Amino acid sequence: MLAAAGAMFQDIAVDPSYSKLVSGAKMTAAHDILVKQGAMGQLLLWLSFLEVFGTIALFETLEGKRAPGDFKFDPLGFSKDPEKGKRYALAEIKNGRLAMMGVGGMVHGYFLTGKGPLELLGNFKAV
Repeated sequence: MLAAAGAMFQDIAVDPSYSKLVSGAKMTAAHDILVKQGAMGQLLLWLSFLEVFGTIALFETLEGKRAPGDFKFDPLGFSKDPEKGKRYALAEIKNGRLAMMGVGGMVHGYFLTGKGPLELLGNFKAV
């Protein structure tokens, strides 16, 4: 869901320091530039380190110690009511799947046109 929001946000506003780094490239073009610069290698290293904790959670789920997707992080208390908790969990799954399909469409639209998702809607310029 953050990828979908980020793909649209880069059509709305651009950080000047980011523009200098990737020369205003978007989506897959920015990815390619960052791979050549070595920045994506660092991201891969640190995100792989964080995935270790996800693996621990996976084993706990397989052993029945916790529910899938439950990371015990609920600062706003949405899951205090079990009925609401189930509804929110289902909404999270549905919205996440919809966002994955949306990002796939945005990436393919960029491959075909070279424009971001909001640019395709009309004369949309980043601020």
